[in-house]
Amino acid sequence: LNILVDTGSSNFAVAGVPDPDVTSYFNPELSSTYRSEGIEVTVKYSQGSWTGVLGTDVITMPKGLYGSYTINIATILESENFFLPGVKWHGILGLAYDALAKPSSSVETFFDSLVRQAKIPNIFSLQMCGAGLPVSGSGTNGGSLVLGGIEPSLYTGDIWYTPIKEEWYYQVEILKLEVGGQNLELDCREYNADKAIVDSGTTLLRLPEKVFSAVVQAIARTSLIQEFSSGFWTGSQLACWDRTEKPWSLFPKLSIYLRDENSSRSFRISILPQLYIQPILVIGDNLQCYRFGISSSTNALVIGATVMEGFYVIFDRAQRRVGFAVSPCAEVDGSPVSEIEGPFSTADVASNCVSSLSFHEPVLWIASYVLMSLCGIILLVLIVLLLIPPRCQHRYTDNDVVNDESSLVRHRWK
Repeated sequence: LNILVDTGSSNFAVAGVPDPDVTSYFNPELSSTYRSEGIEVTVKYSQGSWTGVLGTDVITMPKGLYGSYTINIATILESENFFLPGVKWHGILGLAYDALAKPSSSVETFFDSLVRQAKIPNIFSLQMCGAGLPVSGSGTNGGSLVLGGIEPSLYTGDIWYTPIKEEWYYQVEILKLEVGGQNLELDCREYNADKAIVDSGTTLLRLPEKVFSAVVQAIARTSLIQEFSSGFWTGSQLACWDRTEKPWSLFPKLSIYLRDENSSRSFRISILPQLYIQPILVIGDNLQCYRFGISSSTNALVIGATVMEGFYVIFDRAQRRVGFAVSPCAEVDGSPVSEIEGPFSTADVASNCVSSLSFHEPVLWIASYVLMSLCGIILLVLIVLLLIPPRCQHRYTDNDVVNDESSLVRHRWK
């Protein structure tokens, strides 16, 4: 089975029944080692969802790790917009922290199981290749997932590390963005609203709406194209050029500044247009059409495959940091399409660009405290009313009766 490697979720799941859009599936009835837990699980992603059953099975690694290991696996029984026509994968390997595991964080993740049983270091690294290649290609662009360490042949130059701000997604801190060397001049908290994460399971570079608008304006302003359809920026239209032309020279470089482990320093990762102006379709003999590899997001800045294809990315969970190094497969026509530079001073940036309020489980706590406070106030009022002597109590009229048409019911909290 081909498995999507996803650093933005935490469940390991494979197709467990036939599906029109998958060529293979895992039939647990034919496995002598599979054990069903009988627990239903549903996982929703930014696109698509699936429902299945949790179980355990035994895996072996074809290279490097010798032995058998028992891991949690979900068999997907139903899905919606998850397996899509033409996709080459049959399941998903979630490599984020157990805080994101479904139905609860008590479900040990695939990688945590390997670390515990195989005694490998708590670190993995990912090289995604495909820069400048058609999006709808064969799916065999190469790349590597290294479990338990770093492979020196998969990167050039130095590895630059940024701290993991919180262990759920791989949340990092972004200090600023530049387009064509020009700072967008936004408050750095805008880049981290409400989180900034490194997610191999997201195709594009996704930016909070305010940041996205600023980036599009800056690209349009600095590109050599005078007029451009708004549909290209929003992803609803492609832009086409003669196949003999390479449009990349018309667009600027995009740079993302990340806080270094030394908080007074930063470094920048840069992607050239070859990574974000992506070939997707050939029309006839002469036209090559491209899409914009950046989109807007309502709740996160997501460093997805558009950026990750330029780098060897190290998820060093043991030291709570994410590392970036230039990937040798990030080349188009023999020229590199990604860069890393640093260090830079952070004197012109706020000491903390991440909101002190985390926007996931703590929000539920806040809501709980608010509701408990309301209940306490209501209870106090009821006690006071009970203690008031009967002669002081209000005599109700027909107009006071609470019925289905009353505002109390009509405006109740759901």
